[in-house]
Amino acid sequence: MDRLRSRRRHALLAVPVGLALTASLGLLPAAASAAPQGPGTAKAAAAEDGPLLSYVVNTDRARGTLARVKKAVAQARGTVVVAYEQIGVVVAHSANPGFGAALRAVPGVQSAGATRTAPITPAATTDVGKPEKLKLSGPAALAAARSAEPGQEPLEGLQWDLRAIKADQAAKVNPGSRDVTVGVIDTGVDDTHPDLAPNFSRSQSASCVTGKADTSPGAWRPFDPAQDYHGTHVAGTIAAARNGTGIAGVAPGAKVSAIKVSTAKGAFFYAESVVCAFVFAADHDIAVTNNSYYVDPWLFNCSDDPDQKAIADAVGRAASYAQRRGTLNIAAAGNSSLDLAAKQLPDASSPNDTTPKNRTIDPATCLDIPAELPGVVAVSATGVKSLKSFYSNYGLGRIDVAAPGGDSRQIPDLPAKDGRILSTLPGGDYGYLQGTSMASPHVAGVAALLKSAHPDASPQELRWLLRAQAGNPGCPVAPADAACTGTRHVNSFYGYGIVDALAAVQDEDD
Repeated sequence: MDRLRSRRRHALLAVPVGLALTASLGLLPAAASAAPQGPGTAKAAAAEDGPLLSYVVNTDRARGTLARVKKAVAQARGTVVVAYEQIGVVVAHSANPGFGAALRAVPGVQSAGATRTAPITPAATTDVGKPEKLKLSGPAALAAARSAEPGQEPLEGLQWDLRAIKADQAAKVNPGSRDVTVGVIDTGVDDTHPDLAPNFSRSQSASCVTGKADTSPGAWRPFDPAQDYHGTHVAGTIAAARNGTGIAGVAPGAKVSAIKVSTAKGAFFYAESVVCAFVFAADHDIAVTNNSYYVDPWLFNCSDDPDQKAIADAVGRAASYAQRRGTLNIAAAGNSSLDLAAKQLPDASSPNDTTPKNRTIDPATCLDIPAELPGVVAVSATGVKSLKSFYSNYGLGRIDVAAPGGDSRQIPDLPAKDGRILSTLPGGDYGYLQGTSMASPHVAGVAALLKSAHPDASPQELRWLLRAQAGNPGCPVAPADAACTGTRHVNSFYGYGIVDALAAVQDEDD
């Protein structure tokens, strides 16, 4: 099972098949979440320092609350990293084991908790494997080049996924507008790649790894191109240019930007980084964000745990702020082959930044963040036969739409031969990956086409159009690897159906 959705890689990454999911579980010791007797205990919350951790503090945004919280952070032996007044979220660092409990006792604080269980430095990392690079001189590549029709990219014959959602036909009608930007919230993007450089927007790119946006030149690029390839692969699926080189994206005329949120080696996507990314997208006129990950270190964030509740609150506020500002957020549903609508689910991978513990969670109170946040488009994955990919999460009422994510068990005809998704890799390379991480950017590309055709559409309207235009194959007649429930129009495998890029551009505004 791949470990990323992005990282789900851990979360959802789109990881090569056969990798283990890295999401982690585990509750903090009861002492860490016990409430103090009163706000006066902040200074004495802990006798000795523990590991340096990052925290999110969510406030009521009333007058005077922010100043009170900043003072309380100092009293509890913490440091404010950044305060997002727009959403009432403060990011802070502290080595005080009682920091979270102390801040939860401050008037006006609605939730507060650690965003990780491992120290800020050194950061833990995970080995997620590497994509299989395409040998451009190999038989498949040569066959694809020979079969390319006029107007096609040299490797487009290997992109069965474009044909599956009619993106090749859509490009002839409307390839996407330069006024529409899709922000890739991920491991960073190699903007020098020849298929990405023509459409890359540097002014809408940043690194949010610390929880505070860094827009210095190149900050958005991968730390290590050999290991942090995920974001570049996602970006190519969305908007690789039709420029006579390599592949084509779903929306080859739209722009793409990078908001880097993962620690080195694509290891972890922490809440403070994701909060920063959504706020940055909202404030920089980004129309769509792609989120092929889950927020570490918890595969599911449960409301009965103070730290996990704070993570869900903070990311939820940031995602909602982006939506209010006109940004549609799209997220991968995960690669654990779980029914997200079940009464109970196992989680043996959390917390994934220290020592995971086995737990059983209630999906009604424990959410996969950001895929299950209100207003976010949750995406399941399909293979070349339009069947649910064997690894894809699913669930009636939990999946909005489906899209090609690849499936090595569903093999396409020649010249493609590979059931995974071909896209860009750092250093000008191309390679195959599969996962819901690969499905989500297909939907992000279709959403960019919709926004190009309907420039005044709100995020809610774009989400409705994605659902309305999707084609649903219905629950499989033949036995599947999981039980499909629902109707021909809405079901647990595909939600409202597989997205349709051609439909997105055929009914344009006058």
